Amino acid sequence: MQNHIERFVRDESGATAIEYGLIVALIAVGIIAAARGLSSQIGATINPLAAR
Repeated sequence: MQNHIERFVRDESGATAIEYGLIVALIAVGIIAAARGLSSQIGATINPLAAR
């Protein structure tokens, strides 16, 4: 039983998966923020053209 507990404490594969998940989440937040900023700029450019 002691051996199982020691292996569980030393196992870092779950921590690595969580770190990768956090990195992906941060990248997704950056992409969403950039897309929102670009969409307002694109809308400001296209709306006057559409109103002609």
